[in-house]
Amino acid sequence: MIVGIDLAASEKRNTGFCAMNTLLECKTTVLHTDNEIISATVKTNAQVVSIDAPLSIPKGRTNIEDRNGPHFRECGKALLKMKIRTLPVTLGQMRRLTVRGMELKRAFETYRMRVIECHPGAAQDLLGIPRKQKGVERLRRGLMRFNIKGDIHRQDITHDELDAITSALVGRFYLDNKYVAIGDEQEGVIILPSL
Repeated sequence: MIVGIDLAASEKRNTGFCAMNTLLECKTTVLHTDNEIISATVKTNAQVVSIDAPLSIPKGRTNIEDRNGPHFRECGKALLKMKIRTLPVTLGQMRRLTVRGMELKRAFETYRMRVIECHPGAAQDLLGIPRKQKGVERLRRGLMRFNIKGDIHRQDITHDELDAITSALVGRFYLDNKYVAIGDEQEGVIILPSL
């Protein structure tokens, strides 16, 4: 099993969740609290958890509130060089998202789960899948080209769930060793599908 999580910065907002098996059958839902996310993930006994959120801070910062040091990690700089928009992890809501992502990563690792950071928008660009800004239905149909089954066929599926499916798909590329890791291994990398 692979879990994909499109994490929100706040428990008040929707977090997309996807459990995907090796046949690319997906079960998706929208969750809110850290406890819900941890419980749903642990129940899957996932080999890998692929999270759309920063899971580390830039080298040279002692903590997320540190006002000194770089704003971007090396993986963020690499995305910018690829012309893929990304925000610094030290900016406003991104700080909250980063803290939440790092805390969930630690929680999953206590269950001996492998945790990777992904960027669904970048993965969608690389795979030729329209992003949610072009329409939820276009994103859904783009993902369906990869033979994904299950909840992707629900007409009421949300963009959060579709980004969670993308995150899980990146996890599948990772397990199949068809990925690139951008950034600095010691600082934290983003996993992208390799073509």
